[in-house]
Amino acid sequence: MLGREAASALAGFGEEPTGLVTACRRLVERHPTAGTVWWLAARVLATSDPVGEAWRAAEELEDDDTAAQLLRALPTEGTIATMGWPELGGDALRRAGEVELLVIDAGGRWTGLVDRLARRGVDAIDVPEGGLGAAVAVADLLVLEASALGPGGFVAEAGSRAAAAVARHAGVPVWVVAGVGRVLPKRLWDALVTVLEADVDPWLADDEVVPLDLADQVVGPAGLTDGAGAVRRADC
Repeated sequence: MLGREAASALAGFGEEPTGLVTACRRLVERHPTAGTVWWLAARVLATSDPVGEAWRAAEELEDDDTAAQLLRALPTEGTIATMGWPELGGDALRRAGEVELLVIDAGGRWTGLVDRLARRGVDAIDVPEGGLGAAVAVADLLVLEASALGPGGFVAEAGSRAAAAVARHAGVPVWVVAGVGRVLPKRLWDALVTVLEADVDPWLADDEVVPLDLADQVVGPAGLTDGAGAVRRADC
């Protein structure tokens, strides 16, 4: 949603190159962990038709098939753990058949979510942040969502690195959901990571960088691939 709204806003600066650059800079500064914002800014600034490129990017985001690909790949039974409620993967998890969902409440931002899911007939358990390790260790699959992904890592909700490390130690597969616009080439990825690393209190941040080698599969609009295959998907 953020990417589509940003595309609409940037399209209004198509005839003002200086204003377009300023608008892109402000968007990136305001949403430094949103890969779609970096992706969109790079696309509109590197074309002779920024208005058309903004709307093409918005259409690609609208047509993103990542959630459907995840749903097709998910097991139809067992236990799946996730950090909070993923933007792209949430609908797929909700419709994943006879599975039990362990929703880890990272940062206390998901209070009441499990009750809302229960009213929709979804079998979900609210896991406090302190139960992260135990929940991941008993799961059959850990699903994380990347707001951005690049060579060597991905940005996900705080606590995701610990969850992925526990999963690796326990032999639980880790899938990372990275939709359209979230995979960045090295120079943009390095710039994003530099912004994150400037935080003087990283333990208070809402997002963190997770090493890509802790992921077994990456789910994108074309289905499942490994980390190296996902990085090659960068298109800006």
